[in-house]
Amino acid sequence: MPNESHLNYHLVTLGCQMNKADSERFETVLHDVGYVKTLDEHKAQLLGILACSVRQKAIDKVYSRIHKWNTWKNKRNLITFVSGCILPDDKEKFLKLFDLVFPTKDVDQLPELLTSYGIVSPVSARPFVNAKGSTDALSKFWNVQPSYANSFEAFVPIQNGCDKFCTFCAVPYTRGREVSRPSQEIIDEVEKLIENDYKSITLLGQNVNSYGRDKNGSEISFAQLLDHIGSLGDVAGKEFKVYFTSPHPRDMTDDVIDAIAGYACLAKQLHLPLQSGDDKLLIKMNRKHSVARYRHIIDKIRTTLPGAAIFTDLIVGFTGETEGQFENTRRAVREFDFNMAYIAQYSPRPGAASSRWKDDIPAGEKKRRFETLTKDLEKIAYQKNASLVGKTMRVLVTGRDRKNEYYTGYTEGRIPARFVSERDDVVGTFVDLEITSSRAFSIEGNLVN
Repeated sequence: MPNESHLNYHLVTLGCQMNKADSERFETVLHDVGYVKTLDEHKAQLLGILACSVRQKAIDKVYSRIHKWNTWKNKRNLITFVSGCILPDDKEKFLKLFDLVFPTKDVDQLPELLTSYGIVSPVSARPFVNAKGSTDALSKFWNVQPSYANSFEAFVPIQNGCDKFCTFCAVPYTRGREVSRPSQEIIDEVEKLIENDYKSITLLGQNVNSYGRDKNGSEISFAQLLDHIGSLGDVAGKEFKVYFTSPHPRDMTDDVIDAIAGYACLAKQLHLPLQSGDDKLLIKMNRKHSVARYRHIIDKIRTTLPGAAIFTDLIVGFTGETEGQFENTRRAVREFDFNMAYIAQYSPRPGAASSRWKDDIPAGEKKRRFETLTKDLEKIAYQKNASLVGKTMRVLVTGRDRKNEYYTGYTEGRIPARFVSERDDVVGTFVDLEITSSRAFSIEGNLVN
C-alpha cells in the first residue's frame, strides 16, 4: 500500500449498543495513530466491521460487505478487518475472507498488525499508547478514551460478557464470562460526561444488574453504583438522564428500583427482557425466572415508579413452542402493558445450546406469530401514547428526520417524539412539547416557547 499524507478508515458497526460503544474506542485508537474517518467506504484504505454473531441477519451483512470489499481489491489497495462478537464457527470462515481478525479487547494491537502489512505512514510515526498502562486486555480496552458519536449522548460500558447461558443466546461464546469494570472508572467517566454537559448517559452490559458479583465482595453492587451516579446528579445541578441496559429478571432486586426512584437523573424507564410468557418455555430457554417472578418485578416498578416506561424483548417460534405457549406470551404482553417490545423470530445460533435442537417451527408460522404479537403490542402502545395527547412532555432533541421536515428526539421514557420548529439550536437540548397526536410507537407535538 502506498504512503499517503493520511489514510482513511471506514468502520461498519452491527448489533447492539455494546458494539456501538466499542466502536467509539476503536475510533480513538485509529485516530491516535493518524487515521481519518470517512463515511464513504469508497474513499477508505482501511475497511473494518464490528460484527454480531448473535443474529443471523447481522452475519449475513458481514458476508455481503466483505465479498464486495474483496472485489474492490482487484482495483485498489485495501486492508480489511473484522472484530466484535464473533462465534468460533464464524471466526474460522472470516479468517479466509478478511486480512485481520481479532477480538475487541485487542484493538490496541491493531496499529502493530497494520504495520505488518507494510503501512509506514501514519502508523509507524504515531504508535498507539494506552494512557493508563494496564496489562489486562479488557481493562486496557475500557481505559481507551472513546470518541463519542455526538456531544450529548454517551454509552458507558460497565460490564462485559454473560454467565446466564440462555439456550438461545450466543453471547457467552462471543464475549465470554461476566467481567465487571472497576466502579471508580465508571464513576469517573460518568462524572466527566456530566461536566461536559452530556444529556443522556446509558450504562451498558449484557446483565447490568449482576454487576460486581464476579468480584467476590470486592466491588459494589449495581444498586450502589446507581446510588453513586445519582448522587453525582444531585450535586451537579444539571439536567441529564441516566439509562441502563439490559437487566435480567433473575437478578433484578428491589433496591435497584428504589435507587431509580431516589434520584431525578436516573431515568424512569426500564428495559426488562421477558422472552416468553410461558413458564415451561422459560425453563427450556434456561432463563431461570418464572412469569410470577417477572410479575413481582413489574408490580414493584408500577408501585415505586408510577408512570415509568417498560420495554421488553420477546422471542416467537422458539424450538417446540406450541400454540398454547405462544398464547401465554400474548396474555403476558397484555397483562404487563409494555410501552415497547423488541420481538425476534427465533433462529438457531451455532454454539448456543438450542442450535443442537430441531428448529421445528416453520418460517411461515414464525412470521404469523411475529405479526400477531406485533399487532397486540401496537394496540397497547397506541393507547398508552394516546393518553399523552394534551400533556406537556420533556424531550431530548437528537436530530432531524430523513426528509429534514421534523426535529426528532425522545421522552424520558424513550418514546420517540417529533415536532416542527424554525429554530436551529435545539439539537442536543431538552425542550417541552405539548403533545398533539400519537401513533403506536411515537408521539408528535408543538414546541412550547
